Amino acid sequence: MADRKTAQPRRKERKEAAAEAPKDKKEVAMQVAVGAVDGGQPLGNGEVEAGAANGEAVEPMELPPFEIITGDRIDPFAFKFQFKNVEYSSGRNKTYLCYLVDKGSADGLARGYLEDEHAGLHAEEAFFLQILPDYDPELKYNVTWYVSSSPCTACASKIVEALKIRKNVKLSIFASRLFEWEEPEIQMGLKAMQEAGCKLRIMKPLDFSYIWDTFVENDECDLNLWEDCKDSYEYYQEKLADILQY
Repeated sequence: MADRKTAQPRRKERKEAAAEAPKDKKEVAMQVAVGAVDGGQPLGNGEVEAGAANGEAVEPMELPPFEIITGDRIDPFAFKFQFKNVEYSSGRNKTYLCYLVDKGSADGLARGYLEDEHAGLHAEEAFFLQILPDYDPELKYNVTWYVSSSPCTACASKIVEALKIRKNVKLSIFASRLFEWEEPEIQMGLKAMQEAGCKLRIMKPLDFSYIWDTFVENDECDLNLWEDCKDSYEYYQEKLADILQY
């Protein structure tokens, strides 16, 4: 378990990260990052701050929605950044979802990953619409997700709804980080998922190595885990256990 010395800086980091856009407001964060003054060229963060300081009107640029990205192997740099189990997750405004689907049939094990961007569907909802749109009620599906962060409130509701309809689907979710775990609605969503039969776990160090070997373009290189990976796992595991216990 994380001791008090470990947990205290994390609470400070959460305050520093409070200005970061929530998962459900990804588009807002990107609009600020590329906002333009009076219809001019997109501005960097420094220019946006300067424009605001000078009293100039800063208008956000309208961004087109991004589509869900699917694939077989994740870029190694994206993996190391997006899956790093830190709590101060600045810049990590998307979800990576690696999946395994075992139908118990001759089709074998299906695997791949989904990545969402700023607008439209989140990866969790997209999985049921794009990867598992049709299913055979006579088969038993064992589905495993490895996600860069746990589901937001809206995605938790979608997961619960999907599992209620698909009684023959068993879902296990391994999360690198807990998304806004202090928020009551997030906690309620995690509990509802557990009650619907979803197994929720925090990724252990060995899980990161497994994803690296199975879902990442690793060029047959080994993964060197970051220094505080184990401490962060224990910290998140304690928080999740507390949430699901009550």
